[in-house]
Amino acid sequence: MAATTSEPILEVRGVAKRFGGVQALKDVSMRLMPGECVALAGDNGAGKSTLIKTISGVYQPDEGEIRFAGQPVHFPTPEAARGHGIETIYQDLALADNLTIGANIFLGREPMRKILGVLPVIDRAKMAEAARETMARLDFHVNRLDAPVGRFSGGQRQAVAIGRAIYWKARVLIMDEPTAALGVPEQRKVVQLVRTLKSQGQGIIFISHNLQDIFAVADRIVVLRRGQLAGERRIAETNHDEVVKLMVGG
Repeated sequence: MAATTSEPILEVRGVAKRFGGVQALKDVSMRLMPGECVALAGDNGAGKSTLIKTISGVYQPDEGEIRFAGQPVHFPTPEAARGHGIETIYQDLALADNLTIGANIFLGREPMRKILGVLPVIDRAKMAEAARETMARLDFHVNRLDAPVGRFSGGQRQAVAIGRAIYWKARVLIMDEPTAALGVPEQRKVVQLVRTLKSQGQGIIFISHNLQDIFAVADRIVVLRRGQLAGERRIAETNHDEVVKLMVGG
């Protein structure tokens, strides 16, 4: 899907990050449009994790700036980034396996209602309705919304983590190795989820070592090598061999 506006929802300009004597990022720039998926690729140690943690408020840039919806922003914490609508789904998903979809969506932010106007209790009906609406929005269906997510497949668990992000109004979704350790059918489900998000206008940063998945969902690919921008290509105008050359040099 083409971007829905001419203005980037997220822009990184000349960002640098150092850890002591180690230059983890140097003069890195990238942009993300609404309804676009940008893949972030590179070998281990290329700077991918540092970049997404800088965008999401885990780290503070030493140089450069981050702009969101056209405005410069500073995220002192991940909570500040989430407050702007930037959600990160890490590889471990951070789900509570013993809880339902609804309980995971509201984890730490449980809705309350009062019995007899006095006694506060968790509003489980609201949680269940949120689970139904969110999974329907993703066009992703599970047999039992009241089952603990620990019983779900890998692709279903990814859907729960994505559903939690979009329920809380994520405008930018950072997905860190979302297809790692999944079988081929589950990888296809995650790819379809990303396509659904793009069609709904979310901007997605997709980090993966799997070039097949990158070429299946991304509009552009940004390649990092040793903390620097090695190249940027439109997926329709490149191929696996060119991307690998950018990653390794030469």
